[in-house]
Amino acid sequence: MPELPEMENYKLLLSKRIVGKPITGVEVEREKSINVPVDEFQQQLIGAAIVSIERRAKHLLFHLSSSKVLVLHLMLGGMMFYGTSAQKPERTVQITISWNEQHLYFIGLRLGYFHLHSSQDVDALLSKLGPEPLVSQFTEDKCIQLLHTKKGTLKSTLVDQSVLSGIGNCYSDEICFKAGLLPARHCSQLDQDELRRLYESMQNVLHEAIQYGGYMEMPLFVGDTLTGGADARCRVYDREGEPCVNCGTPLSRMDVSSKKSFCCLLCQV
Repeated sequence: MPELPEMENYKLLLSKRIVGKPITGVEVEREKSINVPVDEFQQQLIGAAIVSIERRAKHLLFHLSSSKVLVLHLMLGGMMFYGTSAQKPERTVQITISWNEQHLYFIGLRLGYFHLHSSQDVDALLSKLGPEPLVSQFTEDKCIQLLHTKKGTLKSTLVDQSVLSGIGNCYSDEICFKAGLLPARHCSQLDQDELRRLYESMQNVLHEAIQYGGYMEMPLFVGDTLTGGADARCRVYDREGEPCVNCGTPLSRMDVSSKKSFCCLLCQV
């Protein structure tokens, strides 16, 4: 599932290509992916322009010139591709937004959604999300205060969107590995030094993943050499049995809080 770095990468790349351009066409192949009738969805979008793209947690918010907002959550298996109809990958497309000959294809939205809301509805919809881990207001002290009160495991706490926004299965494991902490550790049992390491690791891992374009396998457009670059830089996630980059010990997979998790049993305590 795309996480904070993947959605941030999409935001940055799409903003350069579609912001300010009037939408010329909309096709909906799967009505369950939207929240209003298809006719209304098309009427609201065609002729309008996306004036800005914002990321909040694992969502992208497409702010329209009509003051409406499109809220995208790709969920498991969701991805996007921008290009001409001749460049479109051989994947099932649920929604297509067009700017003349250029199209933004929404692919794999079987669990994800692309909903149209008013600004007020969006604020209410996202009000239960926890703080963004990369904003300047989320300081080391605030992180320590927040996590020290949680009784769950590191794994369950880091992926809980009501605690922190945007971290999922992949980066929770990467953060724990860089901090030298097992994902099965309980937050309330961590000392101040361990919590500081966790905060620093969170900042480093997420910034690096954004810098290298996240881990999504499919490029966003033809010639996109950035998207997916972070996948090769993952140290533990989905690397069961491979040698640890620090000590060479085979990496392990364990179930933590009913979620698969990858770690080094020697480097992490």
